Amino acid sequence: MIQITFPDGRKREYPEGTTGMEIARSISQNLAKEVYSISVNGEVWDLTRPISRDASVKLHKWEDEEGRHAFWHSSAHLMAEALEKIYPGIKFGIGPAIENGFYYDVDPGEGRSISDADLPAVEKTMMELAAKNEIYTRKPVSKPEALAYFTGKGDPYKLELIRDLQDGEITLYNQGDFVDLCRGPHLPDTSSIKAIKLLSVAGAYWRGNEKNKQLTRIYGITFPKQKQLDEYLEMLEQAKQRDHRKLGRELELFTFSAKVGQGLPLWLPRGAMLREKLEFFLRKVQMAHGYQQVITPHIGQKELYVTSGHYEKYGKDSFQPIKTPIEGEEFLLKPMNCPHHCEIYSSKPRSYKDLPLRLAEFGTVYRYEQSGELHGLTRVRGFTQDDAHIFCRPDQLKEEFLKVIDIIFIIFKALDFNDYIAQVSLRDPNDKAKYIGSDENWEKAESAIIEAAKEKGLKTVVELGEAAFYGPKLDFMVKDALGRKWQLGTIQVDYNLPERFGLEYIGSDDQRHRPVMIHRAPFGSMERFVAVLLEHTAGKFPLWLAPEQFVIMTISDKFNDYAEKVLKLLNNSDIRGFFDNRNEKIGKKIRDNELRRIPYLLVIGEKEMESQTISLRKQGEGDKGAMPVEEFARFVQEEVKRQLQILD
Repeated sequence: MIQITFPDGRKREYPEGTTGMEIARSISQNLAKEVYSISVNGEVWDLTRPISRDASVKLHKWEDEEGRHAFWHSSAHLMAEALEKIYPGIKFGIGPAIENGFYYDVDPGEGRSISDADLPAVEKTMMELAAKNEIYTRKPVSKPEALAYFTGKGDPYKLELIRDLQDGEITLYNQGDFVDLCRGPHLPDTSSIKAIKLLSVAGAYWRGNEKNKQLTRIYGITFPKQKQLDEYLEMLEQAKQRDHRKLGRELELFTFSAKVGQGLPLWLPRGAMLREKLEFFLRKVQMAHGYQQVITPHIGQKELYVTSGHYEKYGKDSFQPIKTPIEGEEFLLKPMNCPHHCEIYSSKPRSYKDLPLRLAEFGTVYRYEQSGELHGLTRVRGFTQDDAHIFCRPDQLKEEFLKVIDIIFIIFKALDFNDYIAQVSLRDPNDKAKYIGSDENWEKAESAIIEAAKEKGLKTVVELGEAAFYGPKLDFMVKDALGRKWQLGTIQVDYNLPERFGLEYIGSDDQRHRPVMIHRAPFGSMERFVAVLLEHTAGKFPLWLAPEQFVIMTISDKFNDYAEKVLKLLNNSDIRGFFDNRNEKIGKKIRDNELRRIPYLLVIGEKEMESQTISLRKQGEGDKGAMPVEEFARFVQEEVKRQLQILD
């Protein structure tokens, strides 16, 4: 017998070799129908895999990420089986589950292609195969066996993957006539896959290297119920309407120019106003928390980034060095602000009494992202970080970290991001070569983050391998209005850059000591944050942030003088807006300005001019009646103050 421990601490004995499915059935038959995978001592397994020793377990249903992962990973294999039936001889790259669904990279073969038009036929075949209740079977094999199988099948991509694996860690899975190289886990069988939608076809270089062959990537998603698929497709349709690229054009916030260059956004007046208000908001928060504003150049000598380690880790993703007429002198477009801030710290001697030193900058940085990875404002080549670096004594680290979390809370509350979890991003213990610094420093930094998150009562998940190369971090994963997850806000603890730059302070003992560095960017980057905010709000920004808070519209030109008077009064009251004096009918003006998501529409006709009022319409809510201009000004000021009372 073996002892199984459940998440609530209960223990129960089962025969050696018991499977997750048998454990689920022992609890209830209904549970057995709802579970898709099981964690055994923290590792996610198939429900059909025997457990041979005492273990802590957790059963995963659709509601759990691990359950959906097994469901979608199994669906990727089902799609591959369907493709092999339709396209005999097709070759397969990788087919993972992703956040929403799955994809498979495939090589259809010479002279063949797969397009969106072919996807319905693949879906139909998948449904037919799923209805057969095919069983997913796991089979451990030796490396020679795996190589022999895929050599016989003539699949060069699987052979390349196998050569990178260690003997003893290789498994194959099969369902029906399809066999794949895979770690799993998978569903027990295909019976629970009831709703299928293949979403799109794209190109993807093998292993992400543009020097390799371009494969065909097919994206799809599946669900245990048709209703869930219908709801998801409706969400996708809403997402299209909220796409920040579409809204950016319609609301005239930003644009791109082929002549300026890919991935280099141009901010239009309304977008610049939006950014200015976000920056002003954060500057005010930072001032209240003791930050000092600095400005650094857009370039730096290559040696600066060699010292910091950025050139070694990011050199291939940076723009090529800028060579000057002086032999051997090279500059880089700034990939990060932190090396510059380290140099500001070292510009004069520091005492323990000077710390913490909090330096903030809206600093623009540059990365040479591959053209195929560029996407609106979310993936660009030039972006502005709301960057700050805190230099503190080790005994101040925890308190400073907690204060940064407080700043992130202020931002999320002001912008209505209420659904989030904190991701504790640690280094990969099995691949320490990706990181700089000693084990001791990493352990201290990781402990500080974990303790701070616990003290704040944050709901957290731990992700190994997601740390920055110089230190662990706390990333805030936010759900938007459509339930999609975005990474917004990051805090990083760094013992390594102060060491690489030789940063010091004189302690109370008159000895030299090394400060600790906290990197933080609550927005992340202005570009990406605006993109997420656009899609979250559908362009309907809170009143304090709206580029234009009102628009004045007259019924005819004879009321224009009064409209200009109203405009001047409101502008003098520090309320943003404009006079739409186009020669158009009032109905068209109302429709156009509703589409511009302007919060308040002020209509002026003869009655309003005579009574010195405005007729007020609110975005999305229609007519609110007449109101004196001064009263409207006070109303807007009070509403903005209420929305920003978190700053008081």
